[in-house]
Amino acid sequence: PRDQGPHSVKIVTSSWFVPLNPDEFGRIGISRGVPRGQAGFRRYPQLVPGPWFNTVPARRYRELYGEILGALDPAQVVEDLLAMADGKTPALLCFEPPMLSSAWCHRGLVSAWLWDTLSLEVYEIGQECDGCGWSHPKIPVAFRIAR
Repeated sequence: PRDQGPHSVKIVTSSWFVPLNPDEFGRIGISRGVPRGQAGFRRYPQLVPGPWFNTVPARRYRELYGEILGALDPAQVVEDLLAMADGKTPALLCFEPPMLSSAWCHRGLVSAWLWDTLSLEVYEIGQECDGCGWSHPKIPVAFRIAR
């Protein structure tokens, strides 16, 4: 991505439980664990939330996860994800179901971070019309910004 414009790079987010075409998507886990029975994926531990992930309120989660993201070079992360996907579109996966609800997860914060740092549009598969970055459907409602 260092020599490509941000709009030529495609990365998406989704849930472990959404069936993805293996010819199109390189499945990359960014959750602390992996559901039983999953195969055909790689893991990117740099984007995994800390052990506090299910014990703190959204505002504190955003702060703590922001510290994790802040320690990373976003361009390097994108390069790593593209390499891991081996010519396919990287699909960043975690446990939270994809449907719109009050349920949110860190994959929305990854989308916002990549938007803020690289102007990269990272959408939720099947919910592209809901937005990316701070309007990503998995951003906590209190932090969501309509585009």
